[in-house]
Amino acid sequence: MITLTKEDGPADLDGVTHLSIGVSWDPTAGASGGVMGMLRRKAGTDLDLIAIAMQGADPVRLAGLDSLDPMGNGSLVHSGDNQTGRGDGDDETVTVEFSRIPAQITSIVFVAAAFKKGSSFQKARNISFKVYDATGGSSQQVADIWPSLLTQDNGCAVAKAVRVGGSWKLEVINVTGKIKQGDEHALMRFAVSK
Repeated sequence: MITLTKEDGPADLDGVTHLSIGVSWDPTAGASGGVMGMLRRKAGTDLDLIAIAMQGADPVRLAGLDSLDPMGNGSLVHSGDNQTGRGDGDDETVTVEFSRIPAQITSIVFVAAAFKKGSSFQKARNISFKVYDATGGSSQQVADIWPSLLTQDNGCAVAKAVRVGGSWKLEVINVTGKIKQGDEHALMRFAVSK
């Protein structure tokens, strides 16, 4: 079993064939009370989990938003868009099957963002990124990453899987930054910088 923390640096994923990363959050009223607060909680907020497959320094595939299986072979699969944050467990997940990732992919950066206009981290509470060893069909949590509540940013680079020879390593990043909402190129530039 692997255990991941930012302080430990990259962890070897030897023996890990499937890895899942999930994001969960709760809708909040923000600073609104009364009827407006109730309506905001009911509407929820839309955060997005995105996995960006890199070929060297170039982003070449994106799992998330409207792309659920960008490789077309089930090696990098997104669970679909949760636009409210309501529900139990992870609201969105990305699962990687390392043996099926094409050889030209050198790394995968996992990013969470308040990507759509009008969404923000400030309209969500209890944001949590969980990393699971999903080898053998089971899911064992190996990390729980929490971004700072003090951020005014709308993006968080959560983790990065890097191919090293014939194996993979996973590094916890947990760094926030500003991404122009609705701009996929800005999202990819943010991921490339991590």
